[in-house]
Amino acid sequence: MNTIPQKHHIELAEKIVPKLRYDGKTDFEAFRNICTERLRDLLGMDEFEKCDPIFEITKDGELNGNRHIHFTLQTEEGYFTHCDLLLPKEQKEILPLCVCLQGHSKGSHISLGMPIYPGDEETIKGGDRDFAVRAVKEGFAALAIEQRGFGKCGGTEHGPQCDVPQKTALMLGRTLIGERIWDVSRVLDAIEDHFSDIITLDGSVLTGNSGGGTVTYYAACLEHRFDAYMPSCAVCTYLDSIIKLYHCSCNYIPGIAKYFDMGDLAIMIAPKKLVVICGKDDDIFPIDGVKKTFEIIKNIYTAANAPENCALVIGDGGHRFYADDGWKTMKELLKK
Repeated sequence: MNTIPQKHHIELAEKIVPKLRYDGKTDFEAFRNICTERLRDLLGMDEFEKCDPIFEITKDGELNGNRHIHFTLQTEEGYFTHCDLLLPKEQKEILPLCVCLQGHSKGSHISLGMPIYPGDEETIKGGDRDFAVRAVKEGFAALAIEQRGFGKCGGTEHGPQCDVPQKTALMLGRTLIGERIWDVSRVLDAIEDHFSDIITLDGSVLTGNSGGGTVTYYAACLEHRFDAYMPSCAVCTYLDSIIKLYHCSCNYIPGIAKYFDMGDLAIMIAPKKLVVICGKDDDIFPIDGVKKTFEIIKNIYTAANAPENCALVIGDGGHRFYADDGWKTMKELLKK
């Protein structure tokens, strides 16, 4: 006799066949539209409205040899986010944009390679988590967005605080993932409005690790102004990752498993360039679940006549970013 709810939930999840799994026969574009509307509904995207962006640059200086611009932006009426732009100090041409989404850490300052709190230096050095610094080295203008629940946007010196914002968002018919995607889109608007003389979205990339990789992948389904997406340590079957294992509440979207597994969402991403990064020893996004997911992704990209536009990079380690392998593969895809 089973008296453990989670054991029962796993048994139920094991029997699910997602209702919106692409069968390879239905018209691709028509099916993509159906999936897009369903995902928007699940994320609560219709709960958001555009507002006066109230854009303000609060700093234009230098950080670790790069030009550093900090700005705030109203993304919803009454809510502002923090953004940090890194550029080469001697910028000589318009650069493609790379938006960097930090994972569950003490804030986006990690992406900037800027330790603030005890332990930050090890967090940065121990997993290539200074995404923005590396993106500048790869020839991009790098933009770090403070995600809701992290750092200056609700986190603390001890780490992210996602639980209450996620639960409250659910009460309001929205999700924290949806809110984070909305912020990405509104920040892109600001880049186009205020930095088009030095930054272009041609050849642009959205990337992030762990919680940042999760938002990268879902944003890839709905925000198509980027040319390429590079989620790390986040793309896995729901069963093998966030159903069987403990994860932050911000990973959960009510009812999504009835319609999609994570690989199925790629119908909304293809044929955009997609590099999925994982660690062979990742203990919260297991490699077997990643491989199952990528097989579904590959099949969808084949149906979209773009099998060469997606790639899986398996890092030799655990739950972290793999900058060398990831950027090497991404640069190869961007050249095609």
